[in-house]
Amino acid sequence: MFKQLLLSTAAAAMLAVTLPAGAFAADLMAIITPSHDNPFFKAEAEGAAAKAKELGFEPLILVHDDDANKQNQLIDTAIARGAKAIVLDNAGAAATTAAVQKAKNAGIPSFLIDREINETGIAVSQIVSNNYQGAQLGAEEFVKLMGEKGPYAELLGREADTNAGIRSSGYHDVIDQYPDMKMVVQQSANWSQPEAFEKMQTILQANPEIKGVISGNDTMAMGAWAALEAAGRTDVIVVGFDGSNDVRDSIKKGGIKATVLQPAYRQAQLAVEQAKQYLDTGKTGVEEKQLMDCVLINADNADKLETFALKD
Repeated sequence: MFKQLLLSTAAAAMLAVTLPAGAFAADLMAIITPSHDNPFFKAEAEGAAAKAKELGFEPLILVHDDDANKQNQLIDTAIARGAKAIVLDNAGAAATTAAVQKAKNAGIPSFLIDREINETGIAVSQIVSNNYQGAQLGAEEFVKLMGEKGPYAELLGREADTNAGIRSSGYHDVIDQYPDMKMVVQQSANWSQPEAFEKMQTILQANPEIKGVISGNDTMAMGAWAALEAAGRTDVIVVGFDGSNDVRDSIKKGGIKATVLQPAYRQAQLAVEQAKQYLDTGKTGVEEKQLMDCVLINADNADKLETFALKD
C-alpha cells in the first residue's frame, strides 16, 4: 500500500536537505498545487495521487500557496528526492518557467495542469481547461439570467494568473455585445473567498443598484454570495467558474445561479497518464498544449456534478 505524503513547505525543504534522493520510493511523483483550502486544487491533488498509485508511483503531495518562491523550493525538493516526474498547477506563468526548466535540466519532466506558461518546449505537457470557451458559456448564461440588461460587477482572479485574464476576456466578448449590460465595477479578489466577501460588501455600499455579479472562480462567487445574503440582497444574480460542490449545493438551493465546470480531477489524472507514457516510451503521443472543454452547470444539471466531474 503506497503512502500518500502531504508536506508543508518548511517540512519539504528540510527533507530536501536531510534525505538523499529517492530515500522514500524508487518511483516518486511530485504533485504540486496551490492551497487545498480551495476545493478545486484539492481535487487536482486527489485525482493525480489516485492515478499515480494506480500506475505504480508514490505521490508526494506539495502545496506552494501561489507563492513562486515556495514553488521554487518545492521543485528543489522534487529534484533532491529523485522524483521521476512532476505534476504542477503553477504559481504564475512568468515565475514558473525557470523552475520547470531547472527540473528539466535535472532530468525530471514536468506536466502542467490548469495553468499554462507562455513558453513551449520546457514542460512535456500543458493540459488546461478551455477557459475562453468556458467563460463564454458562463457569460451567455449570465446575460440570459440578467434579461440582457442591468448594472453588474465583475470579480477578477489573481492578475499574475493567465487564466484570470482569459476568463475576463471571454466574459466581455459576450457581455459587451449587449449595450444595456453595464459593468459598474471590476475588482480583483485574488481567487479568495474572504477577500471576495469583503470586496462585495464594499461594492454593495458604493453600488447598491447592482443586479448581477460574474466571478472568475467559484471561491470568489461563494464569498460574494455570502456578502449578498448578509446584506439581504439575494435578488442579485451570481455566476461563478470551476464547478465546485459548494456552488453546486448553492445552485440547488436557489442561491448562486450557475457556474462553469472545468474537469479538474480528470485533468490531473490525464497528466499522470501522460507522465507514465512519457517515462515508458519517451513521448506522450499528443501535442504539448492541450485544451479540455468546459460545461455549463445550472439548475438543470447540478444534480449530476460531483467533485469537478459530471456523473453519467
